Parts: sequence; structure tokens; C-alpha cells
Amino acid sequence: MRNNGLLGSWVRRFLLEHLIGERNLARNTQRSYRDTLRLLLPFAARRAHKAIDRLTVEDLTANRVLAFLEELEKKRGCGAATRNHRLAAVHSLARFIAANSPEHVDWCGRIRSIPFKKAPRPLVTYLEKPEIEAVLAAPDVRTPQGRKDYAVLLFLYNTGARADEVAHVLIGDLELGRVPKRDLSAVLIRGKGDKRRRCPLWAKTVTELVPLIANRGPEEHAFLNRRGEPLTRFGVHALVERHARKAAAKLPSLASKRVGPHTIRHTTATHLLRAGVDINTIRAWLGHASLATTNVYAEVDLEMKAKALETCEIKGEPGRKAWRQNAGVMEFLRNL
Repeated sequence: MRNNGLLGSWVRRFLLEHLIGERNLARNTQRSYRDTLRLLLPFAARRAHKAIDRLTVEDLTANRVLAFLEELEKKRGCGAATRNHRLAAVHSLARFIAANSPEHVDWCGRIRSIPFKKAPRPLVTYLEKPEIEAVLAAPDVRTPQGRKDYAVLLFLYNTGARADEVAHVLIGDLELGRVPKRDLSAVLIRGKGDKRRRCPLWAKTVTELVPLIANRGPEEHAFLNRRGEPLTRFGVHALVERHARKAAAKLPSLASKRVGPHTIRHTTATHLLRAGVDINTIRAWLGHASLATTNVYAEVDLEMKAKALETCEIKGEPGRKAWRQNAGVMEFLRNL
């Protein structure tokens, strides 16, 4: 058996060479693809009655992939979105193998013919102005820790950064009042796939950051936890959820919303849109690769839809002649 037929060798190359070396995907995406294969390979080995290390590319048939996806839904209780994420990883592996091994092009075609399942797009959750203000007011700023927590929450709302991006901000990434040729402040944010972007900082955010980073080196992390260690993305999640629960006790509308760092990110985008910032600027602000990702905020904002509705005006009488009475149109449809 030729080595290029063994699935294991392709998996190693796919994870190490392709995802990291060639595409430089975000760590979370790499882990997601890895976890998909950790579930898929044992399943395929059981169906093929082989050891995992002896599996060939052809052992991963389209029918076995379909059975794997069915098991995800029925036995593991995964939804359509998770199923589609797992299938996307398998499709990516198939494309990589076919690109480097022409004899597997036909196999790749069969794998990639497996369709994604249509899943309803969940509504984006964001906070109204009083709600985000309640969350920002939750930390006790009279204490050192409360002041640190407030700085993190304000930074999240200011930048719309992801939890992992906040956790990796270094003091050297902060440009406080020293953006070239302008008396502005900004932060360099490292996004998915190490894509970098600069976000402007409010004067209020700068006021909170200055004492936070005082007497510390540029290579140190900007945000620290209670033990003086760099804040992790899990720590950012816990911080936001803790203060959101506290704010919900005073503002009941928060109790019905699951508030996390990404909720604040959605809030930033929605509020920027309401303020009249164009959608392309918001895309760059959030670090979206595609404008289609940012357009979701224009779809979910009920306030902006209501304002648009108010500008609509029906002028004149509606047409008296129904379109179906137009013989020309009907004749066109019959002959189409």
C-alpha cells in the first residue's frame, strides 16, 4: 500500500502544513477542524473494521461521512449548525488531498457532493443603550478590581473586540495619544488568522487604561486577572457574565438575554450603525473578512427598520388594473 493512500499521513499534513502553514487559520478554527477529525476517524475505523492508522483515503466514503453526520445529530444531539461546521472541515480535508493527489480527485468530488443542511440563522443579540450602560455601571469602581473590570468592559464596547483578541492585547499595542500626525489614541488588535487592525479609542477608555498599564513594559499583557496573570478569553467571558447578572438585577430586560463578550461586540456594531457609520467602516472596525458578515447588523436592528418605515409614504391611488389582467404579461408567462 502506498503511503499517499493512508489517511493518517494526509491528516497530519492537512493540520500542520495546510491549516497552520498555508492558511494561518485562527487557533479556534484549527481546534475545531482537529476535533472534527478526532470524532470522524474512530467512527470510520469502526465502520471499516480497521485500525485508525491503517485507514486509507478510500475508506472514508461518502456514505460513511453521511452516517457520521447522522450520528452527530441523533446520538450526540448536535444541531444543524454544528453538523455543517463538521462537514465544512471534511470538505476542506478532501479539497486538500485532491489538490495534492490527482488520483483522489474523483473521491474528493463524492465527498464534496455531500450537501450542507439548511439551518435557520439565529437572531443576533445586542444590548440597547440603557442595557449596555447598566452593564458598564455594574463593577464597583471604588475598588481596584472593580476599576480593572470596568476598563475591560469599556474596552470591549469601544472596540467591539472578541474575547480572545482582548486577552492578547499587549501594552505595546496601545497607542495612547500618539497616532502619527493626529492627537488620537488607538489600539492594534490581532484578529483571526493574525489579521491586524487598528481601532480608535475614546478619551474615556484612555483615561481608564493609563493607570492600568502604568510602570509596566510594552511586552506585558494589558489586562490582568486577580492574581496578576494575563487575562484569558475564558476570564473575559466570566467577567462579562458576572457583571451582566449583577446588572440584570436592576434592569429586568437584561435577564432575558444571554450576555457575553460577543453580545457586546454585536452591540458595538449595532450602535455604530445607528450613529450613521457606514457598513464598510464597521466591517474594518470589527475585522470581518467579508462585508456579508457585517450586513447582518443592518438586518436585525428594529429601530432602524422603524425609522425607515416612517420615511415611507404612499402617494396616489393604487393601480386599478391587476397585473393578471395584462394579456401581454400572461402571454409571456405562458410561453416562458
